[in-house]
Amino acid sequence: MASSSVSSSVIPPKEKYDVFLSFRGADTRQTFTSHLLAALIRWKVKTFIDYGLERGDEVGPALLKAIKESRISVIIFSKDYASSAWCFEELACILECMEKHGQYVIPIFYEIEPSQVRYQTGSYETAFAQHEQWLKDDKTDKVAKWKEALVKAAGLSGSDSTSKNFGMIPL
Repeated sequence: MASSSVSSSVIPPKEKYDVFLSFRGADTRQTFTSHLLAALIRWKVKTFIDYGLERGDEVGPALLKAIKESRISVIIFSKDYASSAWCFEELACILECMEKHGQYVIPIFYEIEPSQVRYQTGSYETAFAQHEQWLKDDKTDKVAKWKEALVKAAGLSGSDSTSKNFGMIPL
């Protein structure tokens, strides 16, 4: 009698959302992200955005769970995205879901050049200097992992607001 075993790491989690939106609230919540969300709702796309959390939910675990339960993640890179350590935790989880479960990831570069994200220049360079200072005793080398994640995400096909083709998202 042959026995079969399936590794749980191979089976993707059940998809509860079509899209997860990852963004820096201070930069884009009231502008680009709110317009994108309105369009997704009009198109009846089940979208997770952080104000969809229930009162009493722990923010971190609830967001990571929503990422894992999404078919697509949209990362909205903006000028201050890199200033948030939490955005990087989301980014790391999104890329892990892409690599392990085939989650589709769409980067959007909102009012920032993709090269600034990829090479961590400008506001991203400044933000990383602060993260390195705050996490100088961290033995897990989070900052290096975050930089690597940015390079990967910036290399994906997406949409750039500085381009004449902005809004044309390759699917």
